[in-house]
Parts: sequence; structure tokens; C-alpha cells
Amino acid sequence: MTPLHYLSAGEALRLFRTRQLSPVELMRAVVERAERVEPDVNAFAEQMFEQALRAAAVAEKEYASGGQPRPLEGLPVAAKEEQPLAGHPVTDGTLLRPPQAAGETAIGLSRIQAAGGILHARTTTSEFCCMPLSHTRRWGTTRNPWHLETAAGGSSGGSGAALAAGTAFLATGSDIGGSLRAPASFTGVVGFKPPHGRNPVLPPAGLDTYYHHGPMARTVADCALLQNVMAGEDPRDPHSRLPAARIELGDVRGLRVACCPMPGDFPVAAEVAANTRAVAHALASAGAAVTEIELDWTLDMVKQALWAHFGTGLAAEVLELDRQNPGVITPYCQAFARKGVENIVDAETGRAVEAAIRERLDAVFERFDALIVPTLGATAFAAGEDYLAEQVVVDGVALEHFSDASLTPAFNVGSAHPVLAVPSGWASNGVPTGVQVVAGKYDDGTAFRVGAAIEQTVGAGFVRIPLAGQEFPQMRHDL
Repeated sequence: MTPLHYLSAGEALRLFRTRQLSPVELMRAVVERAERVEPDVNAFAEQMFEQALRAAAVAEKEYASGGQPRPLEGLPVAAKEEQPLAGHPVTDGTLLRPPQAAGETAIGLSRIQAAGGILHARTTTSEFCCMPLSHTRRWGTTRNPWHLETAAGGSSGGSGAALAAGTAFLATGSDIGGSLRAPASFTGVVGFKPPHGRNPVLPPAGLDTYYHHGPMARTVADCALLQNVMAGEDPRDPHSRLPAARIELGDVRGLRVACCPMPGDFPVAAEVAANTRAVAHALASAGAAVTEIELDWTLDMVKQALWAHFGTGLAAEVLELDRQNPGVITPYCQAFARKGVENIVDAETGRAVEAAIRERLDAVFERFDALIVPTLGATAFAAGEDYLAEQVVVDGVALEHFSDASLTPAFNVGSAHPVLAVPSGWASNGVPTGVQVVAGKYDDGTAFRVGAAIEQTVGAGFVRIPLAGQEFPQMRHDL
């Protein structure tokens, strides 16, 4: 029997409606689970359990005769700490600035609350959300529930870890270079980077075309459920000009799907590439027309675009804060800031490289409806490691920087393309691997259709952690 804390959100709602389960019972199960596993996982930056239990009691009344339950009524939802919640501090995981209470709630979080979702916790991030890691000096180390010696990824690492550990039913993330998709891959959950403008974000962050707020969940259907709540225009975000585009899941028969296990010169571990090809075979068996292709991208192209975008912004700000407060920042964040300032690419070069990346992506979608690529080339990062002196080696290639293992940033450059990150299998170290389902511009529905087919064919075992008599498998393999 599935433990209550590992039910899908859709199943929990069904049980609420049939009065076989109450929101209070479910919230208590989640709180008890968190009290048991949080000392090991450390996914929460803030716990709001008492008020969540009170909200669950209110939600319970909506399922009584005559009630009017809303789409997320009574579901426990974890919010990324970076996303403001009125009256609660936003710290960005740093000790460089004193916490200040937010005066306004993020648009996506407001919509979740208006739909009946209960924000019971806020989740950890990397410092300033700048790296695919999940440890800070403010919160300590967030660990991957599948393998506690490995990182949950970042920067939305706490959200991914909470879903995998059974301490949240739905969660929010943000993504400016893969911050939502990387932790989804490492923790074996589902995450969606919507096209820019679909999910409104308060300015000034929402004005950055690389930047997205999106849903995370344990299943594709649950991710669609949350996306349907978060999407749609809002006058506070001038870029949110896209309609809600309600997601409905369907089959993939007749879809033309491109698969690229090793894009350009990006190094990809053999296990990751093999699992990506297994996804392609599964889609073909489900009726899609699948073709393996090559992508004429280079890691250097993507890095140039990123540093042109970030070098004079966040990196310069962090470096100045570090100068004013020496010894406070985490080493990886300091290294990020220095690298950003030292490797500034001029704006003209950056725009040219961005255009070249988008042109290659456009060429793919002239022939195909969807593209499958790995989410990360590496199979894991070590928990708590800054990777300053130690190089990450992927497929025999020593990376200049461990973040070069992420295959996500090109789709922040191509920000009009929706991307759904779904599990693709396992690596030998016991950590999940994942793929990105990239659809044509603004074609959110196709990304979810393909993701659902992958989940049905190769995703078995990711709906909950297979406990097998122990809370967390302690796999002791090389990373």
C-alpha cells in the first residue's frame, strides 16, 4: 500500500472528494514524514506546519456536502524560498544581506493559495540561486533522498528533495539556467520550465527573458495540475502576454520526435546517454516517429551567451557584497562571481551567439514536434562539495567548471520553448537520471504529452521512493 505521503496529488484529490481521506489527515502525514526525514534531507528553509494544519481544517469543510473545493484544495505545496511570500523573509540563502520580510507575494504563490493549495514549507536553494548545488552557510546542506551523499541539485534543490522525500505533494521552482530542471533530474521528479511570458513573475526578475517560475511534482499529471494554476497573464508582469494554455495529457501517436543523446561537444556520461536512448525506444513503441539527430552546438557557445547575460549583473553585485563582507560567502558563489566578472563577453558577441543557438533550435523544429536531450551529462554531484580544486570528469572529459555538466542553459537562451524535465532511468550510483522534453515555441501541450508517454513506459519506480525496508538507500558508489 502506498504511504499517504507518497500518494500522487491527483489521487489525494480523488480521495478528498470521495471522503476517504481528509486534508487534515494528509497534512499530518506530511508533517510526520518531515519530522522524521528532515534531519537527514534538510530540504526546508522555513516550516509553517501549524498554520498549514489550520488551513487543512478549513479545506476539509469544502469537501463536505455543499462545499466548493478549488483545484488544489487541501494539498501541501512547498514554495522555493527565493519566491517572495508576504510577511516572510527572502534571504536568497545568503548571510551577506540581512533578511527582510517580503511586502508582496509572488504571483504564482498567490494563485496556488487562491486555488486552495496550502503552503506548508519554503525550500532551500543554492546561495543567490547561482549554481546547480544545494548547500549554503545559512541553511547547511540539502541532500538527495535517493543517495544522501549526493546533492539534490540546484538551485531549486530543496523543492526536488522535498518531493522525492515525501514531504511535499507539489512544489515551485525557478529557472534561469536550469535551476528547476537540474534538481528534477537528480531527485527523479518532474519539473516544467514554461515559455517565457506564460507564468507571470513580479518585476524586475520577470523582465529577464532567461528567467521562469514553474511547477515541480512527482508525476507529469501532477505537474500539469500545478501549471494550470500558475499560468496566465498578470498586469504586474509586462512580459506575461501569453494565455493560460490549459494542459491536457494525450498520446504521442504520430508525433515527430528528435532524440539527441550527446548534443554537440557536451560531454555526457555513458549511462545518461544510454538512458536517453531507452527513452527514445519507449516513445517509438508508444507510436511516435523518433529519429536520432546531432545538434551543432558547442559548450563554448552556450557559455559565451550565459556570461554575456550574467557577467555584469548578479556576478558583479555578489563580488561587491563579498568585498564588503569578506569570508561570509560560500566558496562556490565567490568563484561564480569572480568567473562572471573575469569572463565578461561583450553584449554584441552575446547577442550573436544567442542568435546562433536559437537558429539551430529553429532548424530542429522545422522537422520535428519535440526534442529529447539529457538534462545533465553527469550522474551526480557530491553533497556539500564546492568543486573549487576538484574537477568533474564526464565521459573522460575534465570539465572547466562542474556547472558545464548541465545541458539546460541553451533552452533559457531559447526561452520561448517549453521544457519538461522527466526521469529517464538510473545511474549505477543509485541516483536518477533525466531527460528534457523540448517542444516548439509556446507548445506546452506537446511537451506534456511526450513527458507522460515517457513516464508510462520508463518512469516506473519514480512515483515514490522504493523503501525496501529502509528510509533511504545508502548507495556507496563513485559519483
